Amino acid sequence: MKISPKTALEKLSEQDSPFLALFEHGSLSVEIYKPEKVDLQQPHSRDEIYVVVSGSGEFLNGDKRTSFSPGDFLFVPAGVEHRFENFTDDFATWVFFYGPEGGEKDS
Repeated sequence: MKISPKTALEKLSEQDSPFLALFEHGSLSVEIYKPEKVDLQQPHSRDEIYVVVSGSGEFLNGDKRTSFSPGDFLFVPAGVEHRFENFTDDFATWVFFYGPEGGEKDS
């Protein structure tokens, strides 16, 4: 399966939600996410990875704040408060949820 960022964003623009699930296999779920002005996310029950498609801004991950730009990889463990802040209008990101409820265990 192949889905380009352009195709994903076109499909997303056809609905009112800031995210769209695009692919699922086993415990993996892939979405495209493009919030408008404010990121209203709440902590998730599974581990999560973001890969920034476009735009820039700041990412709050627990008590750590970092800047982000296209191509950046961001990891959030299950249950951790996180959100994108001060992001540009063109911000969009791939979202990958995976693993069991409660997150993977560290080895």
